Amino acid sequence: MTLLFKLVLVLLLLFIVFNLARAMVQMVKEPSDEDKNSKPMSHYLGRRVMLSAVVVVLLIVALLSGWIEPNARPY
Repeated sequence: MTLLFKLVLVLLLLFIVFNLARAMVQMVKEPSDEDKNSKPMSHYLGRRVMLSAVVVVLLIVALLSGWIEPNARPY
Protein backbone atom coordinates (compact mmCIF):
# COMPACT_ATOMS: atom_id res chain seq x y z
CA MET A 1 0.00 0.00 0.00
CA THR A 2 2.81 2.41 0.83
CA LEU A 3 4.57 1.75 -2.46
CA LEU A 4 1.37 2.36 -4.41
CA PHE A 5 0.74 5.59 -2.50
CA LYS A 6 4.27 6.82 -3.16
CA LEU A 7 3.97 5.94 -6.86
CA VAL A 8 0.71 7.88 -7.15
CA LEU A 9 2.28 10.81 -5.33
CA VAL A 10 5.31 10.87 -7.67
CA LEU A 11 3.07 10.64 -10.74
CA LEU A 12 0.95 13.54 -9.49
CA LEU A 13 4.07 15.62 -8.88
CA LEU A 14 5.35 14.87 -12.38
CA PHE A 15 1.98 15.85 -13.84
CA ILE A 16 2.16 19.12 -11.86
CA VAL A 17 5.57 19.88 -13.39
CA PHE A 18 4.20 18.98 -16.85
CA ASN A 19 1.30 21.43 -16.44
CA LEU A 20 3.70 24.11 -15.27
CA ALA A 21 5.81 23.56 -18.40
CA ARG A 22 2.71 23.72 -20.63
CA ALA A 23 1.76 27.04 -19.02
CA MET A 24 5.26 28.35 -19.69
CA VAL A 25 4.99 27.37 -23.35
CA GLN A 26 1.65 29.18 -23.61
CA MET A 27 3.16 32.24 -21.95
CA VAL A 28 6.11 32.61 -24.32
CA LYS A 29 4.31 31.57 -27.51
CA GLU A 30 3.42 34.27 -30.04
CA PRO A 31 -0.33 34.64 -30.59
CA SER A 32 -1.51 33.62 -34.06
CA ASP A 33 -4.70 32.71 -35.90
CA GLU A 34 -4.30 28.97 -35.41
CA ASP A 35 -4.02 29.41 -31.61
CA LYS A 36 -7.75 30.12 -31.29
CA ASN A 37 -8.41 26.48 -30.34
CA SER A 38 -5.58 26.23 -27.81
CA LYS A 39 -6.25 26.55 -24.10
CA PRO A 40 -5.12 29.64 -22.19
CA MET A 41 -2.23 29.66 -19.75
CA SER A 42 -4.62 29.98 -16.81
CA HIS A 43 -6.09 26.56 -17.64
CA TYR A 44 -2.76 24.85 -17.01
CA LEU A 45 -1.93 26.95 -13.95
CA GLY A 46 -5.35 26.24 -12.46
CA ARG A 47 -4.89 22.52 -13.05
CA ARG A 48 -1.49 22.72 -11.33
CA VAL A 49 -2.98 24.44 -8.28
CA MET A 50 -5.79 21.88 -8.09
CA LEU A 51 -3.35 18.96 -8.29
CA SER A 52 -1.14 20.55 -5.64
CA ALA A 53 -4.15 20.76 -3.32
CA VAL A 54 -4.90 17.08 -4.04
CA VAL A 55 -1.32 16.17 -3.13
CA VAL A 56 -1.57 18.04 0.18
CA VAL A 57 -4.89 16.36 1.01
CA LEU A 58 -3.45 12.93 0.13
CA LEU A 59 -0.46 13.56 2.38
CA ILE A 60 -2.71 14.56 5.28
CA VAL A 61 -4.91 11.48 4.78
CA ALA A 62 -1.83 9.25 4.62
CA LEU A 63 -0.43 10.75 7.82
CA LEU A 64 -3.71 10.35 9.68
CA SER A 65 -4.27 6.78 8.50
CA GLY A 66 -0.71 5.69 9.29
CA TRP A 67 0.43 4.88 5.75
CA ILE A 68 3.41 7.18 6.18
CA GLU A 69 5.13 8.34 9.33
CA PRO A 70 6.61 11.80 9.80
CA ASN A 71 10.19 12.19 10.85
CA ALA A 72 10.02 13.02 14.55
CA ARG A 73 13.43 14.70 14.60
CA PRO A 74 14.31 16.31 11.25
CA TYR A 75 17.83 17.42 12.19
